Amino acid sequence: MALSVLIAVTHLLGAGHLTRAAALARAFARAGHAATLVSGGMPAPLVSTEGARLVQLPPVRTAGTDFSKLLDESGAPVRPERLAARRRMLLDALEEARPDVVITELFPFGRRVLAAEFAALVEAARARRPLIAASVRDILAWPKPERVAEAHRQLADSYDAVLVHGDPRLAPLDLSWPMDEEIAPLLHYTGYVDEGGPAERPSGERRVILVSGGSSAAALPLYEAALGAARVVPKPWRILVGPGVPQEDFERLRRAAPGHAAIERARPDFRVLLGQAAVSVSQAGYNTAVDLLRARVPTVLVPFEAGHETEQRLRAECLAKLGIARVLPEAELSADALAAEIRAALAQPPSSAPDVRLDGAETTVALVERLARLTAPPPRLAYDWSPLDDALRRAADAGVTVEVWWRDDDAVAHTPALDRLLGLAGSFGVPIALAAIPGRIEPSLARRLAGERGAAVLVHGLTHANHAPAKEKKAEFGSGRPAATLASEAAAALAGAAAALGSGVLGSEALVPVFVPPWNRIAPELVQRLPAIGYRGLSTFGRRAARTPAPGLVQVNTHHDPTDWRGSRGLLPPEALIRQLAAAVAARVDGRHDTQEPIGLLTHHLIHGEAVWSYCEALIERLARHANLRYPSPKDLFR
Repeated sequence: MALSVLIAVTHLLGAGHLTRAAALARAFARAGHAATLVSGGMPAPLVSTEGARLVQLPPVRTAGTDFSKLLDESGAPVRPERLAARRRMLLDALEEARPDVVITELFPFGRRVLAAEFAALVEAARARRPLIAASVRDILAWPKPERVAEAHRQLADSYDAVLVHGDPRLAPLDLSWPMDEEIAPLLHYTGYVDEGGPAERPSGERRVILVSGGSSAAALPLYEAALGAARVVPKPWRILVGPGVPQEDFERLRRAAPGHAAIERARPDFRVLLGQAAVSVSQAGYNTAVDLLRARVPTVLVPFEAGHETEQRLRAECLAKLGIARVLPEAELSADALAAEIRAALAQPPSSAPDVRLDGAETTVALVERLARLTAPPPRLAYDWSPLDDALRRAADAGVTVEVWWRDDDAVAHTPALDRLLGLAGSFGVPIALAAIPGRIEPSLARRLAGERGAAVLVHGLTHANHAPAKEKKAEFGSGRPAATLASEAAAALAGAAAALGSGVLGSEALVPVFVPPWNRIAPELVQRLPAIGYRGLSTFGRRAARTPAPGLVQVNTHHDPTDWRGSRGLLPPEALIRQLAAAVAARVDGRHDTQEPIGLLTHHLIHGEAVWSYCEALIERLARHANLRYPSPKDLFR
């Protein structure tokens, strides 16, 4: 099964995140899958994306370890326009790739400064129902408790897997990130991602002391200490300076180097040079660790610890426990201390091959292939749309534009089902009206709808409680109670909905003062009182008797509900549903129905089984093909 795989990554300091993500993209491409790598960090010429499609977003970066402040290429603070352009390009890449698999590198464990961008990608992706996975290195930055809770919530709501590119025998993830029983089942260890192959071992003596510091400027103190150590350790030295070090600093290092120390920019043949080294001196980044696990060369690690960073120190200590590295803490770094550690490393024999998996790229591909098969949605049923297509063609021939609107009942909180509903509506640009139950709205609903321009909230009763007399059909606002009581509760419902959304009715972007009575039943005497309470609309189910049932009140109903409420609560027979919808279109074309009332779709996202979801997704996609359909917003419908 060939897959379309989209990997989203933004590296902010060094290029390690991009290097690992690119290695995964190349591995997917080699396995015959269509790989798209979306990179949001600075371009890195030494990182190969061979076989994969690269989408470069307008880059952002940071200065040092302050990951809360984003800068552009020139070092200026990033403006909102750049972030908006990045988001558009990211979602365009999603639309073009139509992925079966979406992988977010580090998010939601990190990249909080770009959380809105990654969340938009995940939300838009969910409408297509791909496998969604987080990709993380072996060791993370130890988080604050509130960040753990937020990341775990996002994982539980939206993710199918967490790909941990490490080996628990060296560094289990809970060494640096708290685990709980809900998240632990999502973890899949892949082994370390390495495509470099074994380091070449020369037949002669290894003489060179090789110093490397990754791609950023964070290793400048290490380079400077190495120059001092070179003056007292009389061996050939090669110091590889990363591309993130400014040219003026690079030239200063070259001028200060003794004659037996060569200063060069980082090279793509680093693995070859490492195999020829007598001692390796480096920081303890992920890719450096992989190189050292392959090369088994005597090593001195000076882990990067500025800004209270703990990742490299933890990794260095794990490698030291395997006996393949000596650790010099950054706080103790000096020329003399480094020289002493190098002399000690020179006296050590090469270490034996550690029992650590290094096939992470290939394992990731195999794992994702298996998970994609397990989580793939069932094949969408083939529906006979010809009656609906014929009716819409008749409408087009007659010059009739058919209006359709969509109401979904019983919203109370942010749930995966709500994400799926909003994702479906957003994918096809169809506005949706959420009839929310004011007395049961949770704060997560308002947070989820913030900025969701295509969604409006209607007032769905007060608590959705049945007050009908025994043996009568269910109703919360039926004729069995005094009209004054009904009016008082309807007013409380409107005020409660406004409070739950965080602002007054007039100031709320989401709330539209439209009353949707539970079970679509309402006492006629309450209808007359709704405008005085503050409502401007009413919506039930079935053909309306009048457009304005009371002065100042507009009624727009729903007509097409795919749920079998009298039977299984599953999907009604699709052929009957399609004929019903076609008849509604034909009635408007022929003037046999209120041609001013849009056809109303009615769904209930919280109780949908897969058959109902499949029908709704196929229906919205089908309707989107017809140019003579219009989707007015709820605000316009009830204006």
